[in-house]
Amino acid sequence: MRRARVTRALFALCLGCFIMIIYYFNSSLKPASESQADRSSGQKSRRSPLQTLYEGDQVESAVQAIHQGRRELLEEACRAYTRKRRVLIPEDLKHIIVDDQHGLLYCYVPKVACTNWKRVLMVLTGASGAQRDPLAIPANEAHVPGNLRMLSEFSTSQINQRLRSYLKFIFVREPFERLVSAYRNKFTRSYNTAFHKRYGTKIVRRHRVAPAPEALEKGNDVSFEEFVYYLVDPATQREEPFNEHWERVHSLCHPCLIHYDVVGKYETLEQDSRYVLQVAGVEDQVSFPASSKSTRTTGDMAAQFFHNISPFYQKRLYNLYRMDFLLFNYSMPTYLKFR
Repeated sequence: MRRARVTRALFALCLGCFIMIIYYFNSSLKPASESQADRSSGQKSRRSPLQTLYEGDQVESAVQAIHQGRRELLEEACRAYTRKRRVLIPEDLKHIIVDDQHGLLYCYVPKVACTNWKRVLMVLTGASGAQRDPLAIPANEAHVPGNLRMLSEFSTSQINQRLRSYLKFIFVREPFERLVSAYRNKFTRSYNTAFHKRYGTKIVRRHRVAPAPEALEKGNDVSFEEFVYYLVDPATQREEPFNEHWERVHSLCHPCLIHYDVVGKYETLEQDSRYVLQVAGVEDQVSFPASSKSTRTTGDMAAQFFHNISPFYQKRLYNLYRMDFLLFNYSMPTYLKFR
């Protein structure tokens, strides 16, 4: 009987020691395995831009409040003016640039400082090589396909993961100022012969009475009125989609299908760009180039271009771009005559 008790005591002691050894090894190995998992997944310990925006300390409380207000207004407008939601397809994502190193998704909109934003992202992603000054990157190089990766290039699961966890931002502009800027750049500059041939000749042929043979051949003297006629002509979009330079922002970036965390505006470009870089934690790596252009299209300039557009065509053009006015909280321009 005594021997049985001693045996049970020894067994209990051995079992206890065995359990303690297992516990010790588990507790000592766990941090190592966790750190190994972190290394293998490539995750950094620093906060992501998305965490900084929604969970971290406010970067600038006043600016933070402005951007929160813009997000809320956009969501309200989407609820009010979008009847049905649909599933995103790869074609919807061709304008969204991916920066995997910093967890950023940027939907670029032509004529809204997209050249400089592409330059900045080339610096951040290493696509610019050793070049750290965005303005030292030639403008045409910033638009070369393949320099930056687009979200449409990824698999469905990779797309969803990035949409969930990356900071998504967009920059917008008063729709008619952007439109006049596109017209001035593409149809009044002598070097844009490709646009003259591709679109100018078509516009002249379709909307000019008795065009001269030279105009039909070169398409380099398209008036703003003719450009407007081309845009509101139902045959235009039946023939092909709008060029990205005058396509509506909601059709390029789908803000009612994609929840943008930051909606920057051209009117507050420097402040909003600085805010994005601060939230991304890269303000010490790159600066957004300050604009020094004195030829940028303004509201007064847009009013001059619309002066000779009849109220009938002004209204048709406004209806064409109405969603951009509503979604991004731009008022109807006071110079329009159909009010």
